[in-house]
Amino acid sequence: MTVERSFVMIKPDAVQRGIVGEVISRLERKGLKLCAMKMLKIDRQLAHLHYGEHEGKPFYEPLLRYITASPVVAMVIEGRNAISIIRKLVGATNAEEALPGTIRGDLGIHARSNIVHASDSSESATREIGTFFSEDEILEYEKNIDHWIYYD
Repeated sequence: MTVERSFVMIKPDAVQRGIVGEVISRLERKGLKLCAMKMLKIDRQLAHLHYGEHEGKPFYEPLLRYITASPVVAMVIEGRNAISIIRKLVGATNAEEALPGTIRGDLGIHARSNIVHASDSSESATREIGTFFSEDEILEYEKNIDHWIYYD
């Protein structure tokens, strides 16, 4: 098992519905570690950087309008086999086809408004993390649930 970092973005529909905490909670309950997080409003240029591979496809312009319509929450998540584990937690891209028990299956309403983006490979994760975060925004720390630090 390899410790990996993945990029996860909670999309505008989830922010508007107030279910950001539910998505983060599901990732954390799986044992994954949150290393960076920020809320931002994506502009068209950043949207193109992130989704440029889809340029020219029929859904490209609607996708850019959707992702720039409202704030998103961008995160770096770390854990053993994080990329594949997160993809399983998230579920099928089409929220209407996602299985119950997955984030999209339980929370998704519409095929294209699908709650969350998750990197699909280590190459994508590296590119996406670099698009949204600088190295100094990503925190390194030991996650140890058996050790509590108390301050007086």
